[in-house]
Amino acid sequence: MSDHLAGGYDLAVFDLDGVVFLIDKPIPGAAEAVERLRADGTSIAYATNNASRRAADVATLLNGMGVSAESAEVLTSAGAAAALIAEHVPAGSPVLVVGAEALRGEVRDAGLTPVESADDAPVAVVQGYGPEVGWKILSEAALAVRAGATWYATNTDRTLPSPRGPLPGNGSLVAVLRTALDREPDVVVGKPQPALFTTAASLAKAEKPLAIGDRLDTDIQGAVGAGMDSLLVLTGVSGPADLLAASAERRPTFVSADLSGLFRPADQARVPAAEVDGWQVTRDGDRAVLTGSGDPVDALRLLCGVTWDGVPVANIAADSDEATKVLNGWGL
Repeated sequence: MSDHLAGGYDLAVFDLDGVVFLIDKPIPGAAEAVERLRADGTSIAYATNNASRRAADVATLLNGMGVSAESAEVLTSAGAAAALIAEHVPAGSPVLVVGAEALRGEVRDAGLTPVESADDAPVAVVQGYGPEVGWKILSEAALAVRAGATWYATNTDRTLPSPRGPLPGNGSLVAVLRTALDREPDVVVGKPQPALFTTAASLAKAEKPLAIGDRLDTDIQGAVGAGMDSLLVLTGVSGPADLLAASAERRPTFVSADLSGLFRPADQARVPAAEVDGWQVTRDGDRAVLTGSGDPVDALRLLCGVTWDGVPVANIAADSDEATKVLNGWGL
């Protein structure tokens, strides 16, 4: 077994948006990380909440970016949602689809009939992200749910990462229906539910999987729920301030600036850290002071030890120029 972090695991389950790519651009180092894992004999899986692409399309997209992938390695919330609905309704049943063509295709392939109107008496509504989703189809979905259709959401990510900053995700569109209906979806399929992670591990026959994500509220919480170790990378949605304030069910095993952390010693990414080179934290009751200099991620790992033990994030102060710069960079 290798002495680097990834060497302790037999499967790496990657989130996509914010981890491997941003919209349509690969994140630097992602392709190299995947190839190194493959060379080391580590199985690869991609688990995404984005329901706007099918597994084969995701694999094609990744390969086009230089990131190797096979469609069998890709698990999407769209495919999982369609399969789940098919388990609970008769074959051929009408299902109102709110989302992209990829979601309609998954519903069709599951032996169900995609429809677009509440007048078609759908037995279920399945809602996933689609850039063209608008008032008309949301209205039909509201009418169908009120008429008794079971409401499935592929995921509830409030935002999608992009090079320009977070954009509205499916969770924001689900919120429209939640407001109109004054209720929650009957079933949420994707992360933070553990199904995508446990299915990936089962397919790969993995005994020690590692989940890798950029969101505490989906990727990391889902991994915790699945009983898996996890790595948070700071290339997407969740940032240092979010990690410092994370509740117990959203705390990763490791954190790193990017995927290069997979190939460093595990103790250099484990969170919280008891001590790190260059940084010191002094605690006085419900206040803490950071001093020293060095890798900002090491300072983050050290500070998690006190914030996760009750120090409010707002009560962290700096006592060196480098510490001041780091805290300011995190918006603290």
